[in-house]
Order: sequence, then C-alpha cells, then structure tokens
Amino acid sequence: MSVFAQLYRYRFPLLFLSFWLAIVLMVNNYSAYSQLITLSYPETTDKNIVIKNTHNLSMNGSVRKTILENGLTILTKEVRTAPVVTVQVWYKVGSRNEEPGVNGIAHQLEHMMFKGTTSRPIQFGRLFSALGSDSNAFTSYDQTAYYGTAESEKLKALLELEADRMQNSPIAAEQLASEKRVVISELQGYENDSEYRLNRAVMRAAFPYHPYGLPVGGTKADVNNFTVEQVRKYYHNFYSPDNAVLAIVGDFQTDDAIAFVTEKFGKIAKNNQELTNNKQQLIINNQELATKNPIILKEPGAAAILQAVYPLPDINHPDSPALDVMDYILSEGRNSRLYQVLVDSGIATDVSGSVASLMDFGWYELSVTASPKEDLKKIDGILTKEITKLAQKGVNADELKRAKVQFEAGVILGNRDITSQAMQLANDETVTGDHNYINRYLERLRKVTSQDVQRVAKQYLKSNVRTVGYFQPSRAATVSKANGKANLNHTHESFISSGTVDAVDISKYLPKVEKDSKRTSNSQNQPESIELANGLRILMLPDKSTPTVTLSGYIKAGSEFDPENKAGLAELVADNLLNGTKTKNVLSLAIALEERGANLEFNALREGVRIEGDTLATDLPILLHTLADAVQNPIFPSKELELSRKQSLNAIEQDLDEPAEVAKRAFVQSIYPKTHPSHNLTTEDSLRRISRRDVIEFKAKHYRPDRTILTMVGDFDPELVRSLINQEFGNWKNNGEAPSVDYPAVSIPDSIVRVNTVLPGKAQAIIYMGNTAINRQDGRYYAALVLNQILGGDTLSSRLGAEVRDKQGLTYGIYSNFLAGKNSGTFLIEMQTSPEDANRAIASTRKLLEEMNQKGVSEEEVEAAKRTAISNYIVSLANPDELTHQILMNEVYGLEHNELIDFTDKIDSITLTQVNQAARELLHPDKIVVVTAGPTVVVGQGTVK
Repeated sequence: MSVFAQLYRYRFPLLFLSFWLAIVLMVNNYSAYSQLITLSYPETTDKNIVIKNTHNLSMNGSVRKTILENGLTILTKEVRTAPVVTVQVWYKVGSRNEEPGVNGIAHQLEHMMFKGTTSRPIQFGRLFSALGSDSNAFTSYDQTAYYGTAESEKLKALLELEADRMQNSPIAAEQLASEKRVVISELQGYENDSEYRLNRAVMRAAFPYHPYGLPVGGTKADVNNFTVEQVRKYYHNFYSPDNAVLAIVGDFQTDDAIAFVTEKFGKIAKNNQELTNNKQQLIINNQELATKNPIILKEPGAAAILQAVYPLPDINHPDSPALDVMDYILSEGRNSRLYQVLVDSGIATDVSGSVASLMDFGWYELSVTASPKEDLKKIDGILTKEITKLAQKGVNADELKRAKVQFEAGVILGNRDITSQAMQLANDETVTGDHNYINRYLERLRKVTSQDVQRVAKQYLKSNVRTVGYFQPSRAATVSKANGKANLNHTHESFISSGTVDAVDISKYLPKVEKDSKRTSNSQNQPESIELANGLRILMLPDKSTPTVTLSGYIKAGSEFDPENKAGLAELVADNLLNGTKTKNVLSLAIALEERGANLEFNALREGVRIEGDTLATDLPILLHTLADAVQNPIFPSKELELSRKQSLNAIEQDLDEPAEVAKRAFVQSIYPKTHPSHNLTTEDSLRRISRRDVIEFKAKHYRPDRTILTMVGDFDPELVRSLINQEFGNWKNNGEAPSVDYPAVSIPDSIVRVNTVLPGKAQAIIYMGNTAINRQDGRYYAALVLNQILGGDTLSSRLGAEVRDKQGLTYGIYSNFLAGKNSGTFLIEMQTSPEDANRAIASTRKLLEEMNQKGVSEEEVEAAKRTAISNYIVSLANPDELTHQILMNEVYGLEHNELIDFTDKIDSITLTQVNQAARELLHPDKIVVVTAGPTVVVGQGTVK
C-alpha cells in the first residue's frame, strides 16, 4: 500500500511488494490498476530547514540515535500530531548485492519475509491487517525496507513482529515455490509497459559490469531457478541487527520504546561476517561504457519513447546538489527548458528527468514520449542541443532561484506525514551513514551557483558517455474482442478454498496490545465551515505541525455533463484552466506557482472536477489567488487549447495500449447502458468534435460558486483565510439555474457477461469482475465496507488474497472494492495474472463469492474486519492529503457534519447479521461482468468454450 499521496520528486528506485489500487469509477474517473514499475523516492526532510523565514521545521521533535551492542541502529523521533506511529526496518541489502544468476533474489527474499516465522507460522499480512497497520515493503538498489504505520498503542506489537522475522523466517520450499509464481506475475506485469522494457535495455547497456544495470525485481529466468538454499543464504548473510536501521516516528515515549527495542532486538546475534560489495565501481569518464549507437526496440506499443542515461557520482559526492538544481532547470515544471522546447512545441507529449543518487554511483535519466509521427532522432537532436546550450551558456539567476525553491519546497511538502519522515531518516542513515544528511544537503544546495550548474552540465552530460535508447512501436496497438454472454461453470480443478480465516488462530499469534494510558494526542478536531453569499463553501482545519497548507476542492463540472458525441469536453476544460487568464498567460501562471514551489492541479472526474494543491504556509495567498483566477477568468487561448487537445489524443492512443485502461473501459461500458452518464467515454472522434466555443460555454455553464467546495488543512489563521477567500471569490457570480443530470437505475446482468480484449505484446492479463452496486447514501454502505475488508480489502489478509494469491500463487495482487459515488456505485474485483492462469483465477474468485453469498462470514471475521477498518481510518487521517480529501468528500456526499468523527462508531456498530445480509444482496457470482485485457487468455479446464 502506497504511503505517498503525491510523488513530488524521485530520489531512489524501489519495488513494492504489492500494488495499491486507487479506484473510484464514479467520483474518480481513472484506471483502477496502477502498474508499479521501478520508481524513485521523493525527498522529505528532518529539521532546521528555513525558507523565507518560516519557523523551524523540527516536526515537533528532535531525532535521537541509539546503537545497541549487537549493532542495530535505532532512530527515534516523537511527533505528537496524531495518535499514530510508524515502525520501519531497513536492511542494507538490495539488488546492488546480487551476483550473476541470482538477479532479483533480494526482492524474492522480501516477499518471503511475509510468509511467517517458526514461532508464528502464519501470513504476516494477516497479522498486520489485524493490527490495522498500513504495512508493506520494498526493495531498491541499495536497501530493502519494511514499514508499518498504526495506532500508537500498536507500537510494541509492530516491533515484536519485526524482531521475530529478522531472525526466525524459515524460507520453506513449498512457500518459496508459490511465491516465485507471484513474483513472476509481478515482473510480467511490468513487461506490459514499453517504457519499462526500454529502461531495462538501456540500464543493462549503460552499466554492464554492475548490478545497478540489472532490474531490481529480477528476471523470470533467475527467479525460476532460485533454490531454498540460495534464499536462506541471503537471509542469514544480510538480515542481522548490525546490517539494519530501525526508525520509529510518531506519538510515543522514546525511553520506553528504546527499552522495548533493547528487550526484543538486543538478544538477536549480529552477523560476524563482514558484508562487502565487491562490484566494480563506475569510472564516470570511461567512454567505453557508453553505447555509441542508440539501442532500438521495435515492439508492439502505442508511443515512441526516448531514454538517455548519463553516469553520475555517488550520493556523497560534492556535485550532487548542483546536479539536482541542473535537473530542475532542465525538466521540472512548465517553465523548464526541456518542457518548453519539446512539449510546448508539440513535438513530445511528456518529458521527465531524475537524478538517481546511490551508494556506489548514480545516473541522470531523461525520458521523452514523442508525439505521433515525430522522429526520435529529431527529438534526440533537440535534447542534445538544449543540454549543450546549458553547458556552454549557463543558466540565469531566475532559473537558479526557482529551481532551488522548487526543490526545497518539495522537501518540506513531502514531509508532512510521519511515514515519509521515517523513510527519509532511515534512507539517509542506510545509504549515507548520516540520518541528518538531508539538512546538510539542503545547506549545500542553497550555496549552488550558476557556475556550478554550468560546470556539472559540462562535466557529466557528455554525449560520448551517455547511453540512449529508442522505443519504436512496430505497429499500432490493435484490439480484437470477443463479446457475449456465457455461463461459466465452476472450475473442476482440484483446489480447495481456504474458507474462513479463523480469527482465533490469528489472535494466537498476535502480540499483546495494551491501551496507552499515557497518550497525549487529542481526538480528531472538526473543521470550521463557512459559506459565502454566492454559495461557495469552505472547510478549514488548522494544523501547526508543519509550515504547509494542503488544499482540496470540488466543482460539480465533471464528465457526467459531457454531450454524448463530445465526450472529453469536461476534461479538456479542466486541463486548460491554467493555460491563460484575462491578466496572465500560461507561463506567468506557471511561474507564480513554480517560483514558490507550490502545486495546483485540476482533474475532471465523472461526478466533478477535483482540485488538488499544496504550498508553504507563507505562500497560501498566491495559491488562492491563482486558483481564483483560473476558475473565474480563463480565456482558453487557441494555441494552448489545440496543444492540449493533441496531448489528450496522444493519451487516448497510449491508454488503448494499456491493459488496465482497456479493461476499465470495457468494464464500465458493459455494466452501464448507453443512457447512463458513466457509459460515455472519451474517444479520438469525440475529442476532435469539440470546438473552442464548446469549451467556453461549458465553463460558463458549469463552473459556479454554488457548486464549489474548498477544504484546507495546515498552518493558517482561519480569520485571515476567511478574509482571503472573500477577497478572491466573493465577486464570483452564479449564472441562471444550476445544471443537473439524471442517473437512471441500472440492474445487474441476468448472467455472466464475458468481454475478452487481446492486446499484442503484453505478458500479463488484467481482469475486472463486478457489477453495479450501492451509492454512498445507501444504508448498507458501512456493512459493505466490513464485508469488503473480509473479501478483498487487502491482498495479503483477505479471503481472495489468501486463496488466489497466497495459496495458489495465481496473481501478484487481487483486491475488491465497493466504489460508492454520490449517484451510483460499482462492485469491482481486480487482479493481474498470467494468461494461462486467468480462467483458474476467475473460477476461484467466483467460488469464493458464492461461498460468501450462500454461507456468509463468521462473527470473528466481522469483529476483526471492523477493528482493521477503524484502525486504517484513524491512521489515514494522520496524513494531511487523506484528511483533506476525507473532509471534502464528506461534504460532497452531503453527509452529517460529524461524519469525520462518527465514522468509526458507525463501523463499530455493524453486526454479523448486517454483513451477511449485505453478502446476500450485493455479491452475485453468477450475475457479473468479467473482463480480461492483455495477451490471449488460454482456455482451460473449467471454462465454457
């Protein structure tokens, strides 16, 4: 489960154990499936950072470092903003420590660490779920990390579980065989992405003699050949206290925590074997490492892509801050050099850059997605020319200042929650040996000069040391479909459902949890609500813990209002709000935000336009002024509008090559009839029909203050904000009656509906299963949440996860969800699987649905699910992004004023009878839509041909 609501800037690549599904088909109009290719980690901060005279960013406590006799490094930081705590264990082992033939073994071991211990022979995901902990893990080049965030009273339990698996994981042969299937499913999921395939080829060519050139997750061939002995060897060699960093951040007492850590971890013996990395160090100026000619991949896909990699020094090198500033000048934001010459010109649809700073060395990666019919060689020439220009002529003072502010603001904004704070501390300690590294880094970054930026560009961005790759689609992605209704029989294969997970068995292995009588944190405060004379509503919740403000908003101007033949109109309007107003052009608007490191985005979803923004507290007036200008005074310049349309057309073409997006489209249009607003999806034809006049008229009709809600959480004075809101939005007028849209009632299918979409060049199939369901106002909503937690709320602890993923190894991840919008809702199960396993996975899923529909669930399951849902909710509200979103959506849905606080009581009051009634009324294994998208699904036993 992802801990980042927003990724500001990437710092180090990682692979997650399981992916997080952010699916809201009704309110959020985007794909349910998020492919997690190799990512990078956003900068966060520790303390003592000052920007524009903002107050000290100690984050309510200083960091204490303790080293036990066995070598375990402990970092503790008390943060009293909410009654939650995060526990993280970082091991100094990653793909960097691998050898030929065992690529991916660190990642495989990470998976095995959830399979139980000798003293707790149970899936650890179930234990973490029972504790209500937001827990997961990832593997990177230099480290493997395990983290969990839960209520403060669960601190000792989390520590006890981490101490147990540091020393007692058996790595059983049967479990390894099953989990290897899961890992291969994960890797093949990445193979669906052409950018991942290109990056793998470029990195291997760039660093052929170092593990950094290998994919972090490994290869199918190596994973297939892993033996129990090999995995156990890595476990015993690298999982020891003297090779680990334990970080604890949140609401706890440091002395008590250290004493408990000493008790549980102190008795674990350290590894006396000296851990070394014998891999060859990279010589930056070794021209032989560069590939003179581009690596060319000609494979099925939608868009042409260019990637270039330049070797850089290690993370502790003095040039690192100047390289980050250089990257921001080249690639960060609308005013960056590469964005202007490539994207604003229409030659490319996207350009991105990132500096990877690792232990042995690093690299600078540039990636460009070409517009249709644009030549990659031409783009490469423009890229090289712009880099040469920077190296020869340098940068100006405005660029330098803006890049520094953007970077530093990103650090602060990325450190608003305790999980991110702990990750920053642990990463810096693991990779650099100094948990205060970020503070020293920012001090050095502030001193970077224009001459420094020019020098590092000239020194490191040389054409003769780079490795470049071109992805050239061999043909346009073609789609073949097989639609129709079929009665899928239950599978005849000999596998047995795991059935009910016995809560008594789980409780037997759970560490004891005691209520914390010393808790100092207060209960959740209620936001203050005001309404302007024009009907605009604002909800404000002051929080002085960090000098930041998080803003979320809603305007009832979503795609539900799109004309039938002009789908995409609402999205085109939202995408162009920041492309020019009556007083500012597109670059002026971008500069106003970027020179302060602020962020503001508009996203048109099904039931409304979502507004997302964040800023340093001192710059809140600028953020509100820009927002007000964008929603009241946009002029939709023709040039920018046509460029936006072109980018949207390119995005559709790329979406139709993504199995997740294709599956979502097929699923939505299969469960909703043409008369329903959700059926109307954007196409190339519908986008081309939209005129500038359509855009102007849509904005004038649907953007109204009486259909707008704003929420803010952060460091502000409510009276001053009230004054600012009146000043910026008080003169906004409503024109005529507010538009409305009808949502007709939709029945579930009479039988199973199968839709199979084949996409060439894909390795994994995406499966959607479900039907229409309840909306947010339905009285069964809370019972459905509890039911879903049992069914598929977590891929490691749910019935679906236990059977389809953990026992049978058929999928990397499987989830279910009741997606309850304001006007309609959807029940959805989603999974990723190999084509040969797809029918078996579908049959297993339907069998579990039938069991729950006919037999119900147990009292123990309901009580455990309620505890998990309540704990997860409390933990989520400690994150300002999630808290702001929750406040907003409660208002959008028209819920009671006390819903923010009363939600936990409503969940707690749900009974077994209510959950089983929901199972009978909402789960329909024989009346669902089943969509597969990706490679051809192999018809196997147990299916109707």
